Amino acid sequence: MIRPIAKSLVIVLVAASLSACNSTHGPKQTGGTLVGAALGGFMGSKMGRGKGKLAAVAAGTLMGAFLGSKVGKSLDRADRQHAHRAASRGLEHSASGKSTTWANPDSGHHGSFTPVRTYQKSSGRYCREYQQTVTVGGRTEQAYGTACRQPDGSWKIVG
Repeated sequence: MIRPIAKSLVIVLVAASLSACNSTHGPKQTGGTLVGAALGGFMGSKMGRGKGKLAAVAAGTLMGAFLGSKVGKSLDRADRQHAHRAASRGLEHSASGKSTTWANPDSGHHGSFTPVRTYQKSSGRYCREYQQTVTVGGRTEQAYGTACRQPDGSWKIVG
């Protein structure tokens, strides 16, 4: 029997093969597809049990590939740097519900980062749930996640 991680690797390779067949994909989109698939498969492997776990890995891999492809197609390195700085400022300094915005004047892409809830885990670490939006070519995508403060004071996305 193939383990869930091995199956997600197979799905990643299939996604890469399919993306290579489409001549409109550039290296950023293909890279986004692969990274998204890998992260989605990993997140899926942390959910469910038995056959449900396998389904979660497959669904996570496919959803991650789809979202990663969309982001990779549209965001360049400067866009990602602007978004990262907004996320860092938002996590460190913004009250829950207050958005930190970013914009790349060269590409016209923009977005926002909004912490929506702050809490302390039983381990004593502080975590923040957040909502992030990215607008590319007039189309806005939203994502939700959680970041926790690390011992060195930095924030790490954990889900």
